[in-house]
Amino acid sequence: MADDELEAIRRQRMAELQSKHGDSSNDQQGQQEAKQRETEMRNSILAQVLDQSARARLSNLALVKPEKAKSVENYLIQMARMGQLGGKISETGLIDILEKVSQQTEKKTTVKFNRRKVMDSDDDEDDD
Repeated sequence: MADDELEAIRRQRMAELQSKHGDSSNDQQGQQEAKQRETEMRNSILAQVLDQSARARLSNLALVKPEKAKSVENYLIQMARMGQLGGKISETGLIDILEKVSQQTEKKTTVKFNRRKVMDSDDDEDDD
């Protein structure tokens, strides 16, 4: 009888582990589907807002500077949702938006020199 009980416990534990593993793969699959839906939604909004040449320029920017392209996309999507865009944005309009975003995110670097007074060893040699 102990063997039968042990086998039943093993089966129950195996079923629990399989159900937990199945749930985690379903979670990952659900997250991937949500991410894919978000990407499709972003692309559809950008297709409605930008003309062909502006989309091409944004794609090229995404290859070189993906974080900057993402911030421009977010800016365009936000403006579209608020109804601030009057129509499709041309390439020149996108360039203006890129310049605005660049000015907002521009990092100013400063260089500061700290000069230290060091005793000059040449003075000692002149005494000879």
